[in-house]
Parts: sequence; C-alpha cells; structure tokens
Amino acid sequence: MTLLPRVWRDPFRLTDDVGRLVDNMFKSFGDLDVDVAPSFGRSDIYVKDNALIIETELPGARKDDVQVRVQDKHLVLTGEVRRSDEVRQEDYIRMGRRCGRFRRTFPLPEEVAEPNEVKARFHDGILRVEVPLKRSPKEGEGVEINIE
Repeated sequence: MTLLPRVWRDPFRLTDDVGRLVDNMFKSFGDLDVDVAPSFGRSDIYVKDNALIIETELPGARKDDVQVRVQDKHLVLTGEVRRSDEVRQEDYIRMGRRCGRFRRTFPLPEEVAEPNEVKARFHDGILRVEVPLKRSPKEGEGVEINIE
C-alpha cells in the first residue's frame, strides 16, 4: 500500500499550523499599542458631518463582549470573540475563524471635541464609533517635504 503524503491525509493541518505560528508571533506586539497585523477588526475610518467615524468588523462578537473607551488621546476597542462550547476542540476538522481576545487602538486627532460625547453602536457585526470633532481636519494640512 502506498503511503500518501501527510498533507494529502490532513490538508488543513499546514495552514492551521502556519496561521497559529504567525498569530503567536504578532501577539508579542500587543504591549506596544501598535496594530501590526490585527486578527480582528478591519476598519474603515472617515470624516462625516464634523465627526470622525470608525467602523470596525467584529464577526462573531457579541455586544456585551466589546468595550470602547477613550484613553490618552486614543480610541481603544477591546473584547473577546468566543468559540461555541457545544463543539469539543478535538472534533474540529479545521478551525479557520478567529477567536480570542482582541485590542485595537486608534490615535485620535487634536480636533476631538469632548471624549465623553463619543458614541458607539454595534449592529450586524459592525461596531460604529462616532467621535465628534471641534472642526473637520483641513485637507492638505501639513508640511511639504522636498524630495532630494
């Protein structure tokens, strides 16, 4: 009998192992308050009606497991996405969805009006945070740098 290559017998093992390895590598950056490779929360950020809007995808999260706060001129999103307790880990063939604790940090502009007026709404797996601004950031503000 011909012995099949291990990847043929268990095709998802390699991707699971590599994914776990990369996730563990980036966990060490968590204490730096930098989003190097966020596992959770792909975000859209835009300005509308004198407010900074941050919309973040949190698939599988529940509203009660998500916290939003303003801390040291940063918007901080934390929470946890849990896996179903109804299925034992050894019964999975493949675990492709992310689960566990997450933390996302967004620097806030100086134009923030009042941190205690920030509003958040969670609907259909999207967390929408509205940060009121004193004035909209002017497009083109900044310093022109000459390229040598």
